[in-house]
Amino acid sequence: MFSGVRPTIVLLAAASLAASLWLEPAPLEAAAPSSATRYARAAFNATNDERVERDRARLRQDACLQRFATRWARHMAHTGRLVHQGLNPIASRCQLSYTGENIAMGFPSGRAVVRGWIHSPGHKENILRPQYRVMAIGAAKDEHGRWWSSQVFGRR
Repeated sequence: MFSGVRPTIVLLAAASLAASLWLEPAPLEAAAPSSATRYARAAFNATNDERVERDRARLRQDACLQRFATRWARHMAHTGRLVHQGLNPIASRCQLSYTGENIAMGFPSGRAVVRGWIHSPGHKENILRPQYRVMAIGAAKDEHGRWWSSQVFGRR
């Protein structure tokens, strides 16, 4: 097909083009949020909707609480056990004076889990407690596709 020097030039040109594409910085596009992030975000927004509807202050997201909520949701999904985590280490590590937690399993969406919590007196009390100022929600799916959630509240 090609004779002499020509294939070498074509190959060098192709290699040069490939190298230049590889060296180009990737465009700055936000990575699509994971399904767990979308689930947690929907639950966070639904929680604040419930609070505002009942004249409570909106809760702010807290990075320290987020680490605990996410870790615990993953732990529950991995072990298959719906159990509360200890709140004293959270209060200490996140420098909080007041903490609380809601957990759940099996709700198909973030909004659905908040509806479930609102229909349970103890969980509803946590969601509406006026003392809370910060919150985080972690969500994780188990091997059967079920969602596990941990919602952690606090006040500094």
